[in-house]
Amino acid sequence: MKEKFELEIPIHASPNMLFQYLSTPSGLAEWYADNVNSRGELFTFIWDDSEESAKLLNKKKDTSVRYQWLEDEDEDYYFEVRIQVDAITKDVSLMITDFSDEDDLEENKMLWENQIDSLKKVLGSV
Repeated sequence: MKEKFELEIPIHASPNMLFQYLSTPSGLAEWYADNVNSRGELFTFIWDDSEESAKLLNKKKDTSVRYQWLEDEDEDYYFEVRIQVDAITKDVSLMITDFSDEDDLEENKMLWENQIDSLKKVLGSV
């Protein structure tokens, strides 16, 4: 059984620009995977020597995207990235929700932090 975890990572970018990097194959290929292809709601993420497919479950413009790996199709597991804007300060954060085996939890959190660091570099918001 996998455990749900959430991360909040501040980022300096507009929600509109961020959303393009979270919801389009070309945007995701800039920071999340080496290459990303999509056919409708099916996204294929390609890394050096592996390939994983995920279904786009939900997309709210400039707000959030939720994907589910096909291997988790019979489970209630997904990964979601939400763009949160503080009403007062207008600071932008990415809220990551994902699921992990307990043994891999710290490693998966670190992986997300590294991925978001890559996104920040692409956005020039380091």
